[in-house]
Amino acid sequence: MPLKIRLARGGSKKRPYYQIIVADARSPRDGRFLEKVGSWNPMLPKDSEKRVELNADLIKSWIAKGAQPTDRVLRFMAEAGLAERATRSNLDKGKPGKKAQERAAEKAQKAEDAAAAAAEASAAE
Repeated sequence: MPLKIRLARGGSKKRPYYQIIVADARSPRDGRFLEKVGSWNPMLPKDSEKRVELNADLIKSWIAKGAQPTDRVLRFMAEAGLAERATRSNLDKGKPGKKAQERAAEKAQKAEDAAAAAAEASAAE
């Protein structure tokens, strides 16, 4: 049974509140879970101590049993010092695609050819 430590949404419309739970990965987001290990209230200010509450002992025991945290929960755990999260950097995302790079190279080549032709014409005069 693949276990996940993930968020389950609660609260009312436009007033979210999340429970950090341990559940089977195949169960629905707000469905059946095994244990509640914390909570997250995004409506509170970021410097509030009550914004993210984690039960460190329960989380460590579930990780020892093979539960995998989702990315958001892993961020909370890293802030609390319970886990190590590798920083991600997607620098290639902002680069243009292959076709756009080819078009830019063609355009640069045409501009270079036009400049060479203009220089040749002015030298011939």
